[in-house]
Amino acid sequence: MIVRNDDHNTFDHVARTLARFIPGVTLERGHQIANTVHTAGLAIVYSGHQEAAEHYWEQLKGAGLTLAPLERC
Repeated sequence: MIVRNDDHNTFDHVARTLARFIPGVTLERGHQIANTVHTAGLAIVYSGHQEAAEHYWEQLKGAGLTLAPLERC
């Protein structure tokens, strides 16, 4: 699952949202990912089972993050 850079989410919001919804992502790791999103334009935030990815995608989208469409495997 890929989070994309946008002009309306703050670093803190991205970091906190990732830490809240993605298992194993701490607030510190969320800030590292948010920095990657900002500098590279995107970051992979989850790779795993399709069903879990769909669940996390919905949660992140609902929190206002800008996401790439999920790829079907």
